[in-house]
Amino acid sequence: MSDSGFWSDSGNSTKVVKQLKSLKATVEPWENVCRKHKELRELADILKEDDEELIADLNKNIQDLLGELDRLEFKTFLGGEFDKAGAILSINAGAGGTESCDWVSMLLRMYTRYAENHGYNIKTTDILFGEEAGIKNVTLIIEGEYAFGYLKAERGVHRLVRISPFDANKRRHTSFASVDVIPEVEEDVDLKIEDKDLRIDVYRSSGPGGQSVNTTDSAVRITHLPTGTVAQCQNERSQYQNKHVAFTILKARIYKLELEKREEKLLQKYGIDKKKIEWGSQIRSYVMYPYNLVKDHRTDHETGDVNKVMDGGIDEFIEAYLRMQKLQGRKV
Repeated sequence: MSDSGFWSDSGNSTKVVKQLKSLKATVEPWENVCRKHKELRELADILKEDDEELIADLNKNIQDLLGELDRLEFKTFLGGEFDKAGAILSINAGAGGTESCDWVSMLLRMYTRYAENHGYNIKTTDILFGEEAGIKNVTLIIEGEYAFGYLKAERGVHRLVRISPFDANKRRHTSFASVDVIPEVEEDVDLKIEDKDLRIDVYRSSGPGGQSVNTTDSAVRITHLPTGTVAQCQNERSQYQNKHVAFTILKARIYKLELEKREEKLLQKYGIDKKKIEWGSQIRSYVMYPYNLVKDHRTDHETGDVNKVMDGGIDEFIEAYLRMQKLQGRKV
């Protein structure tokens, strides 16, 4: 960075500065822990047995330090290529009509609360409302360090069991929604997308019940013709902004397809079957009747505090899953 020509290449200098910040963010917390440990050791050496107040304070600081170490250790589980990236999260309603659309809106609230609790920025890029209530599908961009690393654990089918508020006979209903999570890819990622392979459509943004919420054709849908991949955005202020966001999502989805092809070839080479996301293979169940229970079927982790989970308290499920993956030596 002290080189005379370093700042003349803005692209390279920005990349290096970003890498430096990332390295500092990794190293500095460990240096702080080491410094605190040294200070506590020095304090312990001068303690007297009858100084109960100081001993209690030392024990509290030790517990705080252990908690900090545990959090730092957990971050070592997030060593994947894109774990530090932001996340593009999509929720889609399964069979079940209005009931499933309402389940999507509940999951949207859950992930929004989770993101807010972690200080992430949330941007809704596309949303299709149900005919009567709820949401058929929605796509979010969740920006923040390690957003993808954590939220990748949510990829799969989520099942809800409850008494339906839309059923006059108050019968129990089961609803499904699928959650997909892909990383935001860097602008300079090695992926060539040619203009001739794209079809760009513009249309008016729509709200609940299909009503138009914009008087101009500002919403944008981009289709990648060779793969059939589609991305759209309708929530930005201008057609240009919507096009930029839609292309960002499209690029991430196509890159994911490329990675999946490579993974598929590798799995076939070693004769490993990959489990697909499909109805009947739910990763988690949320039961609100006849009892309260949220259970992850991959880790068997469960809790009876459904309200806490629906308010965004899914950290324990994410942590249990990532720990399981670490122990099994898998990458997600």
